[in-house]
Amino acid sequence: MELTTPRLLLREFRTSDHAAVHAFASDPEVTRYADWGPNSLHDTTIFLTEVVRAARDLHRCRIALAVVDREHDMLIGSIELRITSASHQRGEMGYVVHPQWWGRGYASEAARALLRWGHHELGLHKISATCDPDNAASARVLAKIGMRREGHLREHLYVRGQWRDRLLYAALAR
Repeated sequence: MELTTPRLLLREFRTSDHAAVHAFASDPEVTRYADWGPNSLHDTTIFLTEVVRAARDLHRCRIALAVVDREHDMLIGSIELRITSASHQRGEMGYVVHPQWWGRGYASEAARALLRWGHHELGLHKISATCDPDNAASARVLAKIGMRREGHLREHLYVRGQWRDRLLYAALAR
């Protein structure tokens, strides 16, 4: 599976992506608001093993894609869509981009493409995403791609020894 945008290629992960994935997944600033990481080398290996295996699943509900800058042919991030309910046509998405590429609109471009694909190709009616209330950049991305804020989930995740809130955003297929 591949999706292209004016500047990006969203493609399946390969085991050979390990170094590029680990470069951002091990960065404490990248994972600051995430409920995972910073990754050890072993964590990155497990992630790649899982997503490469999931890509071969006929009834796939986890679509994790490498975000590649087409001009430089460089893996700069990861984006994922999970089908959370086939019967209710719902999914959840998330993304992460290497800090070197922050502030250039790559997260918005990738997220917009995956959101559109999830609605049109997978037939999902509602796709949601959450972000930490302190992560203003991620909240801007979600709003920019047309998601609406639907709520504030109090103490939603237990992360690194403390309860963390999440803002809930969603987009309906229209």
